[in-house]
Amino acid sequence: MSGPLGLGRIVGADLRHHRGSFVGVAVAVFVASALVTGLGVLVESGMRGGLAPERYAAADVVVGAPQQVDVPEDLPVPLRERVPLPATAVRDIAALPGVDRVVVDVTVPLALHTTDADAGADADAGAVGAAMVEAHPWEATALTGFALRDGRDPAATDEVVVTAGSGHAVGDTVVLAHGGIPSEYHVVGEVAAPVAPERATHVFLSAQRIEQLDPRDGAAQALGVFASGADPEQTATAIREAFPTLTARTGDARGDVEFLDSGAARSTLVAIGSAFVGTCILVAMFIVSGTLSLSVQSRRRDYALLRAVGASPSQVHSLVAREVLWVAAVAVLLGIVPGYLLSTVLQSAFVAGGVIPGDFALAVGPLPAVGAVLLVLASAWGAARIAAARVAKLDPIEALRESATGTPAIGLPRIITGIVLAAAGISVSTVPLVVRGQIAAGAAAGAAMLLIIALAVLGPWLVSLSVRLLGAVLRRLSAAGFLASANGAANSRRLASAILPIALGIGLGLVQIGAPSIIAAEAATQAQAGVIAELRVTAPTGLATEALDAIRSTPGVTEASGVALSAAVLDSHDLEGKIERTEHVLQGIDPGAVAQSLDLRVREGTLADLDGVNTVAVSTDAAQSLGVGIGGTVVGRLGDGSPLEATVVAVYERGLGFGDLTMAADAVRAHTTAGLDAFALVAVEEGMTNEVRAALSERGLLVGDGSGQEAAGAGAQSQQGWVNLVALLVILGYIAIAVVNTLVMATGERSRELALLQLIGSSRGQVRSMMRIEAALVAVIAMVFGVVVAIPPLIGVSMGISGQPLPALPVVGSLAIVGAMGALALVAMWVGTTATMRTRPIDEIGSRQ
Repeated sequence: MSGPLGLGRIVGADLRHHRGSFVGVAVAVFVASALVTGLGVLVESGMRGGLAPERYAAADVVVGAPQQVDVPEDLPVPLRERVPLPATAVRDIAALPGVDRVVVDVTVPLALHTTDADAGADADAGAVGAAMVEAHPWEATALTGFALRDGRDPAATDEVVVTAGSGHAVGDTVVLAHGGIPSEYHVVGEVAAPVAPERATHVFLSAQRIEQLDPRDGAAQALGVFASGADPEQTATAIREAFPTLTARTGDARGDVEFLDSGAARSTLVAIGSAFVGTCILVAMFIVSGTLSLSVQSRRRDYALLRAVGASPSQVHSLVAREVLWVAAVAVLLGIVPGYLLSTVLQSAFVAGGVIPGDFALAVGPLPAVGAVLLVLASAWGAARIAAARVAKLDPIEALRESATGTPAIGLPRIITGIVLAAAGISVSTVPLVVRGQIAAGAAAGAAMLLIIALAVLGPWLVSLSVRLLGAVLRRLSAAGFLASANGAANSRRLASAILPIALGIGLGLVQIGAPSIIAAEAATQAQAGVIAELRVTAPTGLATEALDAIRSTPGVTEASGVALSAAVLDSHDLEGKIERTEHVLQGIDPGAVAQSLDLRVREGTLADLDGVNTVAVSTDAAQSLGVGIGGTVVGRLGDGSPLEATVVAVYERGLGFGDLTMAADAVRAHTTAGLDAFALVAVEEGMTNEVRAALSERGLLVGDGSGQEAAGAGAQSQQGWVNLVALLVILGYIAIAVVNTLVMATGERSRELALLQLIGSSRGQVRSMMRIEAALVAVIAMVFGVVVAIPPLIGVSMGISGQPLPALPVVGSLAIVGAMGALALVAMWVGTTATMRTRPIDEIGSRQ
């Protein structure tokens, strides 16, 4: 076996004569390649994809403020509110060479009230429906290319221009409500554009009216720049060079300024894709390594002979690596095209869950394919090194002995290593006994991986121990049970290669669906327990202060507390001192009007001390993660990018239900895009609930029970749960393919054994019964191992989030994961046994040496 030529001939011979052994490896690599390619497309889309402009389609360059907070050595955090432009931006940009004119755009959300006129209802009886529209100053029509089709532009504050197809014509009167306050407008014009925006319905008001409605008095939110004959990209470059703190976009990138959700979608795709790729590579190494171990074990006689005739350990390593790389190279290339198709499936799944907008365009390029080839081949090479490690080091005499008697049990060093890993996993799971909240959830969830790795290290030993324990019962059942227990005890490594992927799927699956369920259940509990007001009142666009005053003046109302919702990005430091920036839900309340409406369960300080933007109350979770207490300082950015430096005046417990940060409502409203409260909590006199509800409903407000309060950040939690579900389905799908692949492959390698059993007197029925019992053995052990691996992390998450040792798991989902993964063993063993026993026993014995 000297020289690369001789090694190459052996590789070729192995590939020809052991096709079955390599098919399993090829399938595992093929699926890994498709997954990594598809996820790579998501990552690239987060960098280069986006939303094409609609309202700004006619502008050459669109200018906005940065909608993100940069994080050193990490992904930027998107800002949820529109960041205001400098007051001098219009004048300064208009003075640049190559700029013809600059058009200001401001967006004010309104609700178009409609009445059931067709049914003969009196329009004065009040609005019975509302549709969301976006109002802009008349000058902003130029950004889309809107042109008057009928009438004139709006001049007075009660005049409006509608878009073609809106259902309204010149001369009509429409009711538009802002913050729950309806106003009548006269339709004085109708406009149409070459390509009408599809995302929203737009109306145009006078600049004076926009200034009255906008919380920032009509200050520019975005600028459309028209170049005077110059290349738009040159103009954009000039703007970026002159004003580094602004963003200037051309082409489809103009949609990044127009749509706030574009930047958030970018960050989400990069984060999801990167995390998925890492998980998939880990799972791929786990599965490919297991499949290779089976392949190597089935050919241990060949390797024993090679070692006996003088092959060195490095040559055996090289042989296995070359074989795997040849097979993997073909499989990884075949998986690229399905990977690109998979990216569209993943996109549709994330759109369905509201994770990314439906019109977010993927960026399809060659980089994901290149990345998949490099990553998957590297993983396959690593798996080959692991699989070949033992046979390459064996003494030639010992190798020949093993080829006849089988592989011995794992050694003491490996057992000790596995026990240490298991102890570490259990120890990490107990972190919530000391640390509560989201930090505890992350630490406990991370313990699952330690326990899974420990299970992989101890797998053959644990399987052998389990089979011996169960064998005592199986031997007494029947001859088939005796054979199954004997085979399991003698070939624990083979059974472990099938059991471990199933246990991996169950453990990961239970943790993946269990952790979000525990968090969501506790958040809902806190939200319901914390609202003590009888009613929750809102309007389609939110509530203005005038609407809140009207609610307070309603007979029977004893207290009305407006709640503004936003987000803040806070600074903290990790254990190494590196800066971290994380997004937190921020709510604004009226500190003097919450005694009868809201109970955050304050532990220290008082909410009455909240005053302006310089004071803040934090949840116990945030206090622990940020390392602050009463009198401490919270530093970061508000939702619109404004700097935040506030003193902590209170610490409360119900952070999952109401957000990690609470400030005075007027301070929060001033830094939101709409400048409105999200809703109001209304306390009423005893026995007056129905009367107050009816009175507020007559004003066009939306009234619900206070107990129906949704947890703060419930939308983000729902999206994260959806992401986890998609990830789970992808990973479980891969594991399912690998399990079937491994079991069919392992059963096929036993064709000689099954034939010999029949030749010495066992009937085909007894052999099939033995295989069914083995399949049940695999399923039961795998399910037990998977559940045991998941229990410590889930208890840790539950203790950290709710303080309860019994985790609140989705029963149907949990049973579906455990049952489905266990059923895989039964199906795969049946398929493998049926295929293996098609050949007559005498023919099978005679076909092999």
